[in-house]
Amino acid sequence: MLLLGLTGSIATGKSTVSSLLSHPPYSLPVIDADLLARKVVEPGTAGYNAIVRYFGSTTPDLLLPPSDPSSAPNSSSSKGRPLNRPALGRRVFGTSEERIRDRKVLNGIVHPAVRREMYKQMVWAYLRGHWAVVLDVPLLFESGWERYCGTILVVAVSDPAIQMRRLQERDPHLSEEDARNRVLSQGDVREKAERVVRRGPGRGIVVWNDGSKDDLKRDVDTVMGELRKSSPKWWSWLLWACPPLAGMVGLVSWWRMRKVQLKWEEEKTREKAKL
Repeated sequence: MLLLGLTGSIATGKSTVSSLLSHPPYSLPVIDADLLARKVVEPGTAGYNAIVRYFGSTTPDLLLPPSDPSSAPNSSSSKGRPLNRPALGRRVFGTSEERIRDRKVLNGIVHPAVRREMYKQMVWAYLRGHWAVVLDVPLLFESGWERYCGTILVVAVSDPAIQMRRLQERDPHLSEEDARNRVLSQGDVREKAERVVRRGPGRGIVVWNDGSKDDLKRDVDTVMGELRKSSPKWWSWLLWACPPLAGMVGLVSWWRMRKVQLKWEEEKTREKAKL
């Protein structure tokens, strides 16, 4: 089973591509890290309790008020009130040392729990005989998932101004500063595009989403057609029928992609040392 990593940056069109892949003619299972990140911090979970302990004393509006219409009907139960995600976002998004530190703390709480849920869903997709599963992870490179993916698809835009405009159109409550902080916090998507191309043909794909949704759909159709040819049905069924072979193929892919990852990181370290 192919692990197809899907990433990009905020407001580049990644969610649109994820939706396309989850519907016919592809109908691929999509493991959405953002959705899982919400699930693992619901009231009563270990993640929720850890966030409240760390951020509660310094973020007065961390929890939604009992009367907030976006709260669940039973949000005032003994499990606690839901997190006020915009307030938490304002606390961790940004480039200051304090915000970077708090974002690392939040990621340290959420990422391990999300990773466990992703493993469960990947195993289930394999057992159901899917030829590929989409790992929809905004911070795929930063969270270390790069080496596990046989192919990575980056949805990118050529101009940061496009991201800013789309983000504020989608979330009109965000100020220009908030929108800029969220874009900056996820890194330069053009660097992600450069990085994924280094994986080689068929293993690293970039879809430039500067145009309309129809243009994006056409590009995705082209990309997926080529990708399906490189992973024929007979190969998918062979891997499903022979788990040891699937494990061996996965291990070889992991080793190759790890080498690419380490080489990229070494080059970036040398570049920073020259500055």
